[in-house]
Amino acid sequence: MRKKVAVAMSGGVDSSVTAALLKNKGYDVTGITMKVLPCPVEEESKQTRKNLCCSLADIEDARKVSHVLSIPHYVLDFCKEFEKEVIGYFIAEYLKGNTPNPCIVCNTRIKFGSLLKKLKSMGIDYLATGHYARLEKNQARGTRHEEQYLLKKGVDENKDQSYVLYGLTQEQMKNILFPLGEYTKDKVRRLAKRLGLPVAEKEESQEICFIPDTNYREFLKTRMNANRNTDERGYFKPGKIVNLEGKVLGEHKGLAFYTVGQREGLNIAYGRPLYVLKIDVKNNSLVVGEEKDTYGSELFVRNLNWLIEKPKIPLKIRAKIRYKHPSAEATIYPQKNGCYKVRFFEPQRAITPGQSVVFYNGDVVLGGGIITK
Repeated sequence: MRKKVAVAMSGGVDSSVTAALLKNKGYDVTGITMKVLPCPVEEESKQTRKNLCCSLADIEDARKVSHVLSIPHYVLDFCKEFEKEVIGYFIAEYLKGNTPNPCIVCNTRIKFGSLLKKLKSMGIDYLATGHYARLEKNQARGTRHEEQYLLKKGVDENKDQSYVLYGLTQEQMKNILFPLGEYTKDKVRRLAKRLGLPVAEKEESQEICFIPDTNYREFLKTRMNANRNTDERGYFKPGKIVNLEGKVLGEHKGLAFYTVGQREGLNIAYGRPLYVLKIDVKNNSLVVGEEKDTYGSELFVRNLNWLIEKPKIPLKIRAKIRYKHPSAEATIYPQKNGCYKVRFFEPQRAITPGQSVVFYNGDVVLGGGIITK
């Protein structure tokens, strides 16, 4: 009997080619599009929501590809889960002075959480996505796990997405397929053209999928203004901008509008560029400094998820502090209360609370967690 696989189809070229590859390999393929936001009217979708999830055009593109491939296609509603787990988390973290990565949370809690659970209840064997990453079985004799799955980088270094997948578990990886891990983006485009897929030339969405016009500040303000207690809580209350010595240099517009490493929007005449170094929620102040001050050699991490058998600590690894940031040599040290300290061999620029740090050994993802400070 053929194995059943559901492909998470966004209407883009990557998920479309994923579906085609799996069908050609003999799987019983079904296309699934996740509805995570209320669909706007089509004209609004074209004009102001080009990069957002769940435009009618994206759903229609996924349907057209499924028709070309002669596979069934369904739309599943996860709006409530997405609002709570992703958008709610995004807003809460910014209001704490952190800079979250909602794509990681969506992968962990929605796509490979709620969706995978739903599919398994429907008797589907695998969930496949268009991520550029690889999964490999690893026979780990003599360990607690007789059979482990390794998450590895995709072969296309420019498209590798293993960073946003560090939240996976061994149990989840048993039921996941990443067919594009061995492909380059150029090859995927060529395959789409050769297969006659209608999305072969479709542009990629690069920004946060639920924020119109990439303006997260306006998104936060609109969302929080719906709360009549906004002013009392001071989420957008102006405050002092100070340097490392505590000298007042200016006034900020509200801490939720700034991120660590930011240069624009400070409006301070200083003679040299200034950057955000720290968001001090307790004192409603923004600490700034020169570029040399943005570099740090240590960070602390919580909610660490190991994808492998928990290693002995201290441990030398390579670590990435942002999706597009190059990995760097570092050592992990244990701390109290289940936290860890990461010390880099060379200082790293703009280590940002709320972002994730992900650990690698060569191409293998060892684990990762949320940067606290």
